[in-house]
Amino acid sequence: MKSASAHLVRRAVLNVVAAAGMMLLAACATSGTRQVSSPASAPVSAPAAAAGSEAAYVLGAGDKLRLIVYGEDDLSGQFDVTGAGKVSLPLIGQVQAAGLTLEQFEREVAGRLSQGYLTSPKVSAEVMNYRPFYIMGEVDKPGQYPYTSDMTVLNAVAVAGGYTYRANENSVYITRGSGSEVEYPASQQVKVLPGDVVRVPERFF
Repeated sequence: MKSASAHLVRRAVLNVVAAAGMMLLAACATSGTRQVSSPASAPVSAPAAAAGSEAAYVLGAGDKLRLIVYGEDDLSGQFDVTGAGKVSLPLIGQVQAAGLTLEQFEREVAGRLSQGYLTSPKVSAEVMNYRPFYIMGEVDKPGQYPYTSDMTVLNAVAVAGGYTYRANENSVYITRGSGSEVEYPASQQVKVLPGDVVRVPERFF
């Protein structure tokens, strides 16, 4: 009888241990799933941020645009933003572009076309060539240069022939639009935008 009772006790203990082990494994599996799933959603915000910055681009004098009026080839084509900030379009004449985003410009053109010309016009616009940027100060070849996508301060300096021996290579000054000149570090992280005036200062010996 004693041996039978001892055998039953051992089986009960083994069952408890086995159940505890299964619970521990389940808990580990659950925690592992959480660790894997959480970082998967992180990269989603990057494209959204990039799209937002692209949509926020403000047109200015010197930009070249491609305008498409769907179903109206005679009204579509490539057009320049003049020094006055306007685009001369068929049928509707001068349309303000400088200071507007592409989306705002599309709405402006569509609104003008709908005033007695077309019914519910659909308009799409994109920038073909951006307005140039300017670089001055202590670079080998200061002047006006074509803007390229994702240009940085260091790219701009390289396009202008590099630094002179007098240049302060640690910082630059950028004037954007009608704003004031602002100092930035001379690094690959600082972006140059179309129409910017970049100045490389002289270092103090």
